Amino acid sequence: MTGRKVAKNVFFLGAIDWDRRLFDELIPLPDGTTYNAFLVKGSGRAALVDTVDPSMSHVLLGMLDDSGIDQLDYVVINHAEQDHSGSLPLVLEKYPEARVVTNQKCKNLLMEMLLIPEEKFLVIEDRSTLLLGNKTLEFIFCPWVHWPETMITYLREDKILFTCDFFGSHLATSDLFATDKSLIYESAKRYYAEIMMPFKVPIRKNIEKIQDLPIDIIAPSHGPLHGQPGFILDAYREWISDRVKNEVVIGYVSMHGSTHKMVEHLVDVLIQQGIRVKQFDLTRADIGKFAMALVDAATLILASPTTLGGTHPQAVFGAYLVNALRPKTRFVSIIGSYGWGGKMHDQLVDLLSNLKIDFLDPVIIKGYPKKQDFESLTKLGVLIRKKHDENAIS
Repeated sequence: MTGRKVAKNVFFLGAIDWDRRLFDELIPLPDGTTYNAFLVKGSGRAALVDTVDPSMSHVLLGMLDDSGIDQLDYVVINHAEQDHSGSLPLVLEKYPEARVVTNQKCKNLLMEMLLIPEEKFLVIEDRSTLLLGNKTLEFIFCPWVHWPETMITYLREDKILFTCDFFGSHLATSDLFATDKSLIYESAKRYYAEIMMPFKVPIRKNIEKIQDLPIDIIAPSHGPLHGQPGFILDAYREWISDRVKNEVVIGYVSMHGSTHKMVEHLVDVLIQQGIRVKQFDLTRADIGKFAMALVDAATLILASPTTLGGTHPQAVFGAYLVNALRPKTRFVSIIGSYGWGGKMHDQLVDLLSNLKIDFLDPVIIKGYPKKQDFESLTKLGVLIRKKHDENAIS
């Protein structure tokens, strides 16, 4: 595979990972992913912006061989995570004269994780520039999108913003640019939900840093490039806003059917109340879709049986995940069943300590749900509709 032209003397040197199905040993990748690197050829010097995952180093090195450059002057590393920096040692072995351009925090991480010698680095400051002759790279620090050292690189003359993980999507595709908006929206939202959602407050601040830049192309390090930047920018502004939708996400576990019966009844009540419901069995759900559902939902219901006096481990995992992702959910309720007692409810409440939420009255029952239990669930469904109406959630 050879590099593809992005703009005049700007080339895509990325690798398509069609078959990868798990990221960080946690995140499902139903559609694979790409690792995007970019070669910028100035009239005087050449720079590689980011590298690729170590598993795809051979692809990047092959493209560099075919690029027609005899000397690589700089390797810009926007983010130290190894799916972007992991091929750096091999690139430096191939081009020993190249300097690694990054910020101090990223330098420290690269020295620790990849054992890059200190003399290889050219440390830059926020908003500093690097001249390649007739092309100018500007570096914009974007901490906590999604690591503390993250930055993005702006190619002034071509109005290209190299954003690394920012605005990315896990999508293996032969398309260089995003063409199918519904497909890219789904992939980008999943990516945001799984990786970026905990950092929505820093993202708000960092989007402000780029709002006045003239941008023709957003070039992330995962997924296709955006030749219509407004599409992905508008999507992010919606996701990071405080606005929620008239939706309820239900994550549940049921061992012998009692909790599932409660969930079935509550779902029916919520639908009758005109609320959109998204239901997930936490023992087998795609956690990426569960995370995506949390991006917009006004209310979360966690439902669990009592296991050995406490919460079912899969419900614990679901609650832990929600707490880590920090969605903008406004309301939470806990429902479930027990045999002889336990602390399931209190454990789940404690697991959600990161969320700024109102807890609605729980419905915790003994054994199989009875008439009065179904009535309590009906009241919960009506209360959720009332809370949504009171907060003008539509």
